[in-house]
Amino acid sequence: MLRYDRADLVDHPQAYLFKVAANVAAEWALRSSRRLPHDAAWLDELVDELSPEFQLEHEGVERQLREAIEALPARAREILRLHFGEGMTHPQVAVALGVTRKIVKRDMERAYATLRFTLDANLLGILKRRGTSEST
Repeated sequence: MLRYDRADLVDHPQAYLFKVAANVAAEWALRSSRRLPHDAAWLDELVDELSPEFQLEHEGVERQLREAIEALPARAREILRLHFGEGMTHPQVAVALGVTRKIVKRDMERAYATLRFTLDANLLGILKRRGTSEST
């Protein structure tokens, strides 16, 4: 810094350091863009799975599931919420609700049967397809 003839650099050394840092950052950005070149063809491989049809189908599925779950008895809804929403095991759900584990298992089985009967077969097919596509 002492080699510079400009006195303003010496008067404001912090400004000089900021300018050096900005130049170094700009140089690193240039180097990194050249280091790993990008191919425009890669953009063709990116597929947006969200479409208006998908969004509409998703909203329909959500609505049907919500209505089917709301039609369940209160205790069955709470058991499902604790088990799936809170990640509790059957014994933990039983303790939380003050019932036996057998009641939790029975209510959960009845809730499953009711949901299978209530939900449209097409809806169950959509959910099954989504489950397999999300796991791949």
